[in-house]
Amino acid sequence: MLDVSVSYERYKFLGHEFLTWLWFLIEKDQEKLRQTDENLTSLEIGNRMVLENRLNESVEILTIKGDDAGLEEGMLALKKGAAVTEMNLVYKSGGYEWRFSIKGESFNIGNLKPPETAPVEAESDNEAAVLEKIYLYEKVFNLMDNIYRYFIRIRISDEWNSITVPRLKNWIQA
Repeated sequence: MLDVSVSYERYKFLGHEFLTWLWFLIEKDQEKLRQTDENLTSLEIGNRMVLENRLNESVEILTIKGDDAGLEEGMLALKKGAAVTEMNLVYKSGGYEWRFSIKGESFNIGNLKPPETAPVEAESDNEAAVLEKIYLYEKVFNLMDNIYRYFIRIRISDEWNSITVPRLKNWIQA
């Protein structure tokens, strides 16, 4: 059995592949994302993305930030062999909007901003307010679990090398 730190280092590339593939899916095939959440209105790149390119002994890191930031630099980094290591996402479902960041190597979800909830007016409403918050947080975790499950099914199938990788390469080169 592998030590946890050895496994972490050996397989963290999967998270980077996942986020790069997710960017591709967001740009080119939102319908596949809707298969993972029937109420999904949209999933969009937010205001921050980090890409990493390991060049021999050195590591090149590109951070793109800002609400109106273009992703052209990110595409150029992909052409040079980089992968997405972290991204901010905007998830819209059922008239609500969530904003959060996800790190590829650990799948940590951070900076989660769920939709606003109604203020608690009576002490008897506290339990309902807590349950509503739990539900809103759980929606993001379920979404990412379902998308990752879908990714892994594709990643371990023959479809990955025969269909997905060529489509990714065409998207990057376009």
